[in-house]
Amino acid sequence: MRIDVVSIFPEYLAPLELSLIGKARQDGLLHLNVHDLRDFTTDKHRSVDDTPYGGGAGMVMKAEPWAQALASVAAAGEGKAARPVLIVPSPAGERFSQALAYELAEEEQLVFACGRYEGIDERVLEWAEEHFSVRPVSLGDYVLNGGEVAVLAMVEAIGRLLPGVVGNPDSLVEESHSDGLLEYPVYTKPSVWRGREVPPVLLSGNHGKIAQWRRHEQFRRTAERRPDLLETFDAGKLPRADRTALAELGYDVVDGQLRTRTDAPD
Repeated sequence: MRIDVVSIFPEYLAPLELSLIGKARQDGLLHLNVHDLRDFTTDKHRSVDDTPYGGGAGMVMKAEPWAQALASVAAAGEGKAARPVLIVPSPAGERFSQALAYELAEEEQLVFACGRYEGIDERVLEWAEEHFSVRPVSLGDYVLNGGEVAVLAMVEAIGRLLPGVVGNPDSLVEESHSDGLLEYPVYTKPSVWRGREVPPVLLSGNHGKIAQWRRHEQFRRTAERRPDLLETFDAGKLPRADRTALAELGYDVVDGQLRTRTDAPD
């Protein structure tokens, strides 16, 4: 996969040289290029922003430097992907999720446009539709100073899904959100630490019971921390033991969906 990032703070992306993503770059599994937006300006001050039409606080990133930068990136990646995906981190975009990470990991080329100030002139995104599949994406319902932090998170989430990046691919299957639930709690040696014991089932050697315990812990943790995830969880094919565990948490299966007791029909 080829990833290009355009930013006025290219040094912000230095952490992508570390850990598994850095190793993936060294091994040629991920080709990541960071571009300085100011290199595509034409004035002596290398300015990338101006006051907004209509008035208001803050500054808006100018269209022409972005068009020049994106055109250069598209030309450099020509032949890699007929229509690269342009991801614009924005609190006004669709929410980033594990499912979206898996979807984007299938692409041949991703381009990230790191906005700053009040954002990028909207005409850039309109123009970019001619050359890219444009997707504004949000990390969550909050505002950051710029897109770089979001890009760090998204590149790591996407990059680790590429074949060969994570040493044991089975570990990806059991992570939070991989099946719509949060991950179960994990433990390691010693079995007793400061008076706290590892759940006995994990020491039993009974892999069937361990798998069931972990599954039910996923239900419990998700119900406690992210009950919204259970609203869309596909429960139609759950075995009786799982339904019983959910019932103890106050959920019933109705037409393949989970409903709290107050929502379930009589």
